[in-house]
Amino acid sequence: MEDKNTDFPQYRKLSNNRCFYEILNERHFREIQLIGVRAVLHDVKAEQYPEMLRIMDMLALQEPYLISDAEEFKKFEDLKI
Repeated sequence: MEDKNTDFPQYRKLSNNRCFYEILNERHFREIQLIGVRAVLHDVKAEQYPEMLRIMDMLALQEPYLISDAEEFKKFEDLKI
């Protein structure tokens, strides 16, 4: 799972543009979920195997994840509740 060539943070989003991710390392990410005009921020530390697989899928750009950037993530971070 550890790819020594991966620079962090990495940014991803869901294809529906309602969830945005800041991947801090192989075991930690932050997620912003858009709900109406507000955003909810979740801080996730992957301790369970399914969470680790989710991070691997995000990094590999598996469907439904798309590449994003810091600017897009920060834009929605200001809306969080």
